[in-house]
Amino acid sequence: MDNGDLEGGGGDLAFHGKVGRKYSPVGAHDRAVLEMSSMDPGSSSSDSKSSVKKNDVGTLGNLDSDGREGSNPENGGANGPFREHKLELFGFDSLVSILGLKSMTGEQIPAVSSPTDGEDVSITSGQPKPSDVKMGTMMGVFVPCLQSILGIIYYIRFSWIIGMGGIGESLLLVSLCGLCTFLTGISLSAIATNGAMKGGGPYYLIGRALGPEVGVSIGLCFFLGNAVAGALYVLGAVETFLKALPSAGIFTETTTKVNGTVAEPIQSISTHDLQIYGIVVTIILCFIVFGGVKMINRVAPAFLIPVLFSIFCIFIGVFLAKKDDPSPGVTGLSLESFKDNWSSDYQNTNSAGIPDAEGNVHWNFHALVGLFFPAVTGIMAGSNRSASLKDTQRSIPIGTLAATLTTTGLYLISVLLFGAVATRDKLLTDRLLTATIAWPFPAIIHIGIILSTLGAALQSLTGAPRLLAAISNDDILPVLNYFKVADGSEPYMATLFTAFICMGCVIIGNLDLITPTVTMFFLLCYSGVNLSCFLLDLLDAPSWRPRWKFHHWSFSLLGASLCIVIMFLISWSFTVVSLALASLIYYYVSIKGKAGDWGDGFKSAYFQLALRSLRSMGANQVHPKNWYPIPLVFCRPWGKLPENVPCHPKLADFANCMKKKGRGMSIFINILDGDYHERAEDAKAACKQLDTYINYKNCEGVAEIVVAPNMTEGFRGIVQTMGLGNLKPNIVVMRYPEIWRRENLQEIPARFVGIINDCIVANKAVVIVKGLDEWPNEYQRQYGTIDLYWIVRDGGLMLLLSQLLLTKESFESCKIQVFCIAEEDSDAEGLKADVKKFLYDLRMQAEVIVITIKSWDVQPDGGSQPDESMEAFTAAQKRVGDYLAEIKATAKKEGTPLIADGKPVIVNEQQVEKFLYTTLKLNSMILRYSRMAAVVLVSLPPPPISHPAYCYMEYMDLLVDNLPRLLMVRGYRRDVVTLFT
Repeated sequence: MDNGDLEGGGGDLAFHGKVGRKYSPVGAHDRAVLEMSSMDPGSSSSDSKSSVKKNDVGTLGNLDSDGREGSNPENGGANGPFREHKLELFGFDSLVSILGLKSMTGEQIPAVSSPTDGEDVSITSGQPKPSDVKMGTMMGVFVPCLQSILGIIYYIRFSWIIGMGGIGESLLLVSLCGLCTFLTGISLSAIATNGAMKGGGPYYLIGRALGPEVGVSIGLCFFLGNAVAGALYVLGAVETFLKALPSAGIFTETTTKVNGTVAEPIQSISTHDLQIYGIVVTIILCFIVFGGVKMINRVAPAFLIPVLFSIFCIFIGVFLAKKDDPSPGVTGLSLESFKDNWSSDYQNTNSAGIPDAEGNVHWNFHALVGLFFPAVTGIMAGSNRSASLKDTQRSIPIGTLAATLTTTGLYLISVLLFGAVATRDKLLTDRLLTATIAWPFPAIIHIGIILSTLGAALQSLTGAPRLLAAISNDDILPVLNYFKVADGSEPYMATLFTAFICMGCVIIGNLDLITPTVTMFFLLCYSGVNLSCFLLDLLDAPSWRPRWKFHHWSFSLLGASLCIVIMFLISWSFTVVSLALASLIYYYVSIKGKAGDWGDGFKSAYFQLALRSLRSMGANQVHPKNWYPIPLVFCRPWGKLPENVPCHPKLADFANCMKKKGRGMSIFINILDGDYHERAEDAKAACKQLDTYINYKNCEGVAEIVVAPNMTEGFRGIVQTMGLGNLKPNIVVMRYPEIWRRENLQEIPARFVGIINDCIVANKAVVIVKGLDEWPNEYQRQYGTIDLYWIVRDGGLMLLLSQLLLTKESFESCKIQVFCIAEEDSDAEGLKADVKKFLYDLRMQAEVIVITIKSWDVQPDGGSQPDESMEAFTAAQKRVGDYLAEIKATAKKEGTPLIADGKPVIVNEQQVEKFLYTTLKLNSMILRYSRMAAVVLVSLPPPPISHPAYCYMEYMDLLVDNLPRLLMVRGYRRDVVTLFT
């Protein structure tokens, strides 16, 4: 072979080896390229119009008639620009171009970023498309988290909480809530660093870890929490504004009492003012959100500056405060005040939080948890911006945990300072104590509160619609299709819906009633994140490789437990309502949703549980008490169904009848004749079609398609290898080939006998259904009897099948009759008594009938069989005689022994005649006693050794003649029922 044999002449591209030989790269018709061509290739650069499917990314080569790239002397040669590709043996060259990995062969091209779930892959040549500016840890995660965590609760409720719960319980409160969010932050860091994140924040994380049903239910609750939190921030801003400018109030403010004694006039903001101003502010914020998120992101850091400056002013004011300066009740940093405020002093208050002995609101530690917890939420702000981060794997853990620790430390220090700087009465009555003691004047705090709360409200009204849009875009719930948006578009409908919910909560007008609702939804989301990490950590699947290493399943479990405990501490009624809402959403998604397989942790748990269960079952035989039928349903053994029908329509109905209350598994198989390499794609399509059929029939089972040279070899491989351990199929189910003679299918007898013999050798039970077209579905109720002709010992399989049929609605009105055959009259009574006792011990109710057959000899003239049976018997005799004469003639002509179906046979004509007469008598007996039975079960005789398969088919045809619905059952070498408990 010379160089010319390796060239594809006429091309533009050639690859030259070190010794002058030219190698052609992978062509467009190679398997690897064809697989990759299923991706959407996208557009190339302006000077290259070809697509991936043409194998022309990064090159401009042409293909010759053999599918190889041609060579061009102008570009080739020993010193040409192209050199030998060392990975050519693996068919890698085209994939190098497609995946942007040419650096592996020494060429430098722009790298192609890896796609995330569900995204199309666009492959471009030339310079990469410039991307948006990405944010780092500080501005991308730490600042948004800090801005979301530090909010209204700290400014206008924190000092009140210290006065009500005391310094000691306030420290416990902050530590408990801080530990909950810190553990959640650890779980969030682990999940967020286990792969690329798309839009949706915690919904995306939880959904991909616990499944779409759990993800949607918790995601929608988290959406509601964000929408309600927007109302919380709006009300906080309005309350601060009205407190700073009382003259702006429209309605008259009230005067309350402190512990039953008139102290001094205490001004309380009217609920109507909160409602009116809150609605106006919400509408203004909505218009800003409609203006676009880019403007909000640009000014978001500016909202944090007043917050940090105001906190600085508060701490300066605490250290500068003196007794009754700047206000009565302020003591300055005093050890006496610290001691007085150490213990709790829970009191009754009115709806505005003002202490009142006759107030209808009673406070305790549980209620304070619900009031304070929104002050530690906001740790998801960084994960919600994952698409805008430079390094998600690094920024989310560091930024989130740093913000959590910073705010928790700030709260702990504030508890100590606020508890030592004022009296308890001042802490309880001055809701804006932070503004009172702030240096140099309170207006700074008012401005800081208003700007921080408005910024947080903008974040809520911006994030919540995008969360709802992300859930809608996953196309799980059809009812959410109204909120779908295209990539890069603003979710206007979701924003309007969020604003509607926010205004509804603003109308409530009570901050203390809204905060528990927000708390429940956020705690539900945090518990979902912790449970996700717990499950993934515990399963430790090969795909679980988070970059954040400081995590453990015990931390996640503790975090989830803390979330649940805090929920019940706050309010068991709110907890039950929130869990019920999430459960209803879960149930609705499971029924109406179109959830796909997201590779969630539950699937991994099911897989590992199945493996452990399989190992625990061992390889020993299952005890009869634990025996379940696992049918191997042979869908198209005779190949006479339309091509678009994967299985006989009634086979799944019959397979369901073999299970008790639907428990059990069926394996539906089909065999395609041909070469595996040529028919592999056909097998995949047929398997998908068969699986669709199984799901349509509501049958618990799996579909398997096997490609084999012929039906016999395929079934022989299946019966040996199908299943694992004790989960191998134990019953082969197929329909009787009633059409074989009518369609003149000469290959059917040998195939039928071969299948039965293979089952016997493999120790599989066999159930052959005759009259499958007449088998009832679940809505067709049957009456009459289920008749069992129990001829041979089968381990109780026939009895068990009859009991399973009775558990179905279609057969529950039937009664069982057991027919036993005795050869002599003297054996009848003893046999009947033994069978009755046996059935009683098996807890089976059935009528026992013993039939005596005095002689099994051939009696051509002494029988009194029905005319139709005798006609069938005579016709069978004639066909068998003709067949035997034919094979004898062939053997005599060729000088060989008798051969049938490619194997030598021994024919005893007297024995053949006897077998024909035996099946005739059994058929006549069934017609006599069971003509009106709902279904008849009869023992299946094994194929006689060395008999032609044609003769056995004649025996079977004579046995099933004129019987509309018959099951032929053959057990295997073990019991499937037991007498003992």
